[in-house]
Amino acid sequence: MKILLSCPPMLGQVDLFKPIFEAHGLQLICPDFVQTLSEDELCELLPNMDGWIIGDDPASYKVLEAGKQGQLKAVVKWGVGVDNVDFDACKKLGLPVSNTPGMFGEEVADVALGYIIGLARQTFLIDRGVRAGNWPKPAGMSLPGKKLGLIGFGDIGQAIAKRCKAFGLDLTIWDPYASPTPEDQSHYRFKSYPEGIEELDFLVASCALTSETKHMVNEAIFNRAKHGLRVVNVSRGGIVDEKALLDALHSGKVHSAGLDVFEDEPLPADAPIRAFERCILGTHNGSNTVDAVIRASHQAIRLLFGFLEIEIKEEAFL
Repeated sequence: MKILLSCPPMLGQVDLFKPIFEAHGLQLICPDFVQTLSEDELCELLPNMDGWIIGDDPASYKVLEAGKQGQLKAVVKWGVGVDNVDFDACKKLGLPVSNTPGMFGEEVADVALGYIIGLARQTFLIDRGVRAGNWPKPAGMSLPGKKLGLIGFGDIGQAIAKRCKAFGLDLTIWDPYASPTPEDQSHYRFKSYPEGIEELDFLVASCALTSETKHMVNEAIFNRAKHGLRVVNVSRGGIVDEKALLDALHSGKVHSAGLDVFEDEPLPADAPIRAFERCILGTHNGSNTVDAVIRASHQAIRLLFGFLEIEIKEEAFL
């Protein structure tokens, strides 16, 4: 059997996982690419594969059907986000599918907090100035008592909230699907989006990308926000309307942004956001620690082996 692996973090540590596949008599196929494979590339590769561990590639009906017409038997989406995977197509085509939720809450929350601190104290701007031979000393923002709005209270959102509370931030949380405990309700305010947006110093997105959440941070939201808002997105690029964000950065309505994700990835070389020095730009890398990648990859492998009815040899995972 052949397994296609197109998940960049897992490929970055692939030597740790190859022995697991080899121990089960499987051939791991690792194409050379940057962030995602194209639909055409996938349509060419997948008919010859028995399984697929998906990264952020377009797992569309067209792609999945091409695989099913060949020998593709099952797929697993590595990670939490599933906006790039057509689950309805998998159901119609009879392809078992799953993602790996609950793997990266702590890791992504660490990155989110890093962006919050970086934007508050402009540490990245200082670093750039020192490297350029200067000695900048921008006046920063103290965090205790500042107001932060958090979109999404799932695994990642809860971990972000816990960290922000420890730093003395005053949190408003928007998530219509959350089931807050009495303790959560004593620590945070739960409101209907975008109630309270006018009071915020920080706006943080940590929700899934769906038809409901696409561009939910938009021109109307920025118009309601107070001057100098700082924006952080560690979820999916499509949550934030990037054109509206650029306009808000130009006007000063948004002071700066920490973006680990973008609507178009990798970020194009001529992307206008690159011109804003106060912004912190990432590479959709919030979950990528050695520990988390191993944890999620083992889960993805176990799920795929289960779908393929392969008897798992536990010793191979040690």
